[in-house]
Amino acid sequence: MNKIEIRQANKKDAKSIALLGRTTFSETFAHYFTYEQDLLDYLDATFSLDKIENSINKPNNKYWIATVNNLPVGYAKLKLNSASDFTLAKQVCQLQKIYVLKDFLSIKIGGELQHHLLKKAKQLEFKEIWLSVLKENIRAINFYNKSGFKKTGEHDFQIGRKNFWFFVMQKHL
Repeated sequence: MNKIEIRQANKKDAKSIALLGRTTFSETFAHYFTYEQDLLDYLDATFSLDKIENSINKPNNKYWIATVNNLPVGYAKLKLNSASDFTLAKQVCQLQKIYVLKDFLSIKIGGELQHHLLKKAKQLEFKEIWLSVLKENIRAINFYNKSGFKKTGEHDFQIGRKNFWFFVMQKHL
């Protein structure tokens, strides 16, 4: 039987989170990129060890790391006090990332990470949580729909030469 552990991450977890971020982003999104260099540049900029260490140290960011049999397999990031153009609520936070290695999706690690993240948001008395999800990522959209998130808008985001479209989804806490 697998021993699954989810705990709040700290600076010592930065290397694991940086590697998980690079790997899971590539597993999920690499096929959307026409130019491999655009993907590599994004991975270097977004998941560098320095960037992750700095992010973990910011008081408005909360991270969780998931391990299976002591191996890091996923992580989640909650950004506190993160306003959105799609809500008028004042006490709003953002679910920025839930990333799980493809081989571990079937054991529901993403749901466990989300549970811990939502629990923390409620403890901190946030009223709404929002996220952005790629329109083509049907698996993620279904995952968030099952958790009570509703589509409230859309926006674009450019990575290199590629323009992506995202749904904004929100949930009342």
